[in-house]
Amino acid sequence: MLNTILSILLFAALALSIFGALRRVRLWRNGRASPVDLLGGLLAMPRRYMVDLHHVVARDRYIANTHVATAGGAVLSIVLAVLVHGFGLHDRILGYALLFATAVMFVGAVFVFKRRLNPPSRLSKGPWMRLPKSLLAFSASFFLLTLPVAGILPTDFGGWVLAAILAVGVLWGVSELFLGMTWGGPMKHAFAGALHLAWHRRPERFGGGRSTGLKPLDLADPSAPLGVEKPKDFTWNQLLGFDACVQCGKCEAACPAFAAGQPLNPKKLIQDMVVGLAGGTDASFAGSPYPGKPVGEHGGNPHQPIVNGLVDAETLWSCTTCRACVEECPMMIEHVDAIVDMRRHLTLEKGATPSKGAEVLDNLIATDNPGGFNPGGRMNWAADLNLNLMSEKKTADVLFWVGDGAFDMRNQRTLRAFVKVLKAAKVDFAVLGLEERDSGDVARRLGDEATFQTLARRNIQTLGNYSFSRIVTCDPHSFHVLKNEYGAFNGNYQVQHHSTFMAELVTAGKLNLGQHKGGSVTYHDPCYLGRYNGEYQAPRDVLKALGIEVREMQRSGFRSRCCGGGGGAPITDIPGKQRIPDMRMDDIRETQAELVAVGCPQCTAMLEGVVEPRPLIKDIAELVADALVEEVVVVKPAPVKLIPAEVH
Repeated sequence: MLNTILSILLFAALALSIFGALRRVRLWRNGRASPVDLLGGLLAMPRRYMVDLHHVVARDRYIANTHVATAGGAVLSIVLAVLVHGFGLHDRILGYALLFATAVMFVGAVFVFKRRLNPPSRLSKGPWMRLPKSLLAFSASFFLLTLPVAGILPTDFGGWVLAAILAVGVLWGVSELFLGMTWGGPMKHAFAGALHLAWHRRPERFGGGRSTGLKPLDLADPSAPLGVEKPKDFTWNQLLGFDACVQCGKCEAACPAFAAGQPLNPKKLIQDMVVGLAGGTDASFAGSPYPGKPVGEHGGNPHQPIVNGLVDAETLWSCTTCRACVEECPMMIEHVDAIVDMRRHLTLEKGATPSKGAEVLDNLIATDNPGGFNPGGRMNWAADLNLNLMSEKKTADVLFWVGDGAFDMRNQRTLRAFVKVLKAAKVDFAVLGLEERDSGDVARRLGDEATFQTLARRNIQTLGNYSFSRIVTCDPHSFHVLKNEYGAFNGNYQVQHHSTFMAELVTAGKLNLGQHKGGSVTYHDPCYLGRYNGEYQAPRDVLKALGIEVREMQRSGFRSRCCGGGGGAPITDIPGKQRIPDMRMDDIRETQAELVAVGCPQCTAMLEGVVEPRPLIKDIAELVADALVEEVVVVKPAPVKLIPAEVH
């Protein structure tokens, strides 16, 4: 009798799960079309799950081991439970296999339970608190029910009382694992997450790849939406990605805006998009709210505007686009893409860029630089350097992309230092001079895709007139845009950050460097060089070549804290409880280093904006230029020709 009930229960749960899955798919399909390789993605999904996803999860060994035991045991247990107790295959080998799977799952669930006894603040509570109990109920119940199948206990052990208790445990566990995967609840992430990995909007990220460039809008298509106004304006696989969120809060813990008390929490933002997917309010959200904004005041549905419904505009403008949330997300969700998509609608359709945003965008249109400076002054910083212009030279090994730091007196010191390094290494280089325009980074992050594409096409047209092997720049933002985002407009170049190029010069022995006279230094990783482009080692190699003591901050490398200068954040200027650069300076002070090495003009500006006393801020090019040993040219005197005196 119990076997019959188990079989009916399992197949009824499976049928309801399939019905729920179809309902869930219909919700995702509210989004816009997005071409994916359906079969190829499904075939690649197991490797993406076991390798790429666990590469992120493994950063926390406790969670990694727990997840392997719990998730692996659960998948194997479900499959074997259906075979043994659903189809009635009471084979001793299958029985022992199910006992092993449920035992592994039980051990993993114990560790999940232990973590939930006093969970960190970043973890969502609510239904997630019942998950370990449900996992324990499922694994323990099926373990005991399988003992007779394995021949360890008689088939009639325990009587009806135990059978009733086990039935309750099975019903509880099956409801959570089967129905929860597709109808909602903590286990929803397992179903949505697997398909999200299969049909990810950035499949280039898997297999050790990197994909960080924003996707362009088709401005020539009048039917294409200019950004995202409503949840249904996202692509269907973006909606699927939101639904895959496991609410672990790693993005929340990494977000500089959240830490600064600005009204952004990337986990809450993703969950608000899930609310918009199905319709409803955020009243049941059991995690940290946006700072200063209580839970329960926002709601919407797939067909209602997001801003002032699901989220407030200032939440979107708080983001620095540092990509820390994306880097930490074990489900590989693309938070930054979603935020910029929503910004695009506000800027292009509503003209609602806050603070000085509209002024900066007008400046870019009128003067090709965000500060509104006279374009004719772009080369004033190099008036005495006698630099080669591409318009005169036509060809060079290196095209030095100056960037809009040319108009900033502080950054001009960095540019001049790098020119000194290039000349010392006898590099064949030239600049565009007055032909160079803003790369378009700021416009694109502020959502003005039209201005970005105009600037990009003009720059690509200019670059097409000349021949060069590579572009080198001191600005990681220009570096990223030129390297990763101009390709969509047929602008494909080899682009390097100046730290990478200097590391090559050092390795090749083309720089005569002495011992740096400064004290200890700590290096601040720029987001657009590190997380966006994976370059962490070259700047450190350069510092090592200078013989200077490097003291790493606790948050360095891929976990470096943003300076607060990216994504147009200094322009939109959303207030918080503290400033992001002040928090970063606290990180720096903990190292007790005398110098801060930077590799980005925006990082320089933000960190130097912190009130003193603080360490000295220097670009890595300035440190190298300071350590250059001038070649001493020994001029040998000409031989003296003796002329015999005349004899009189």
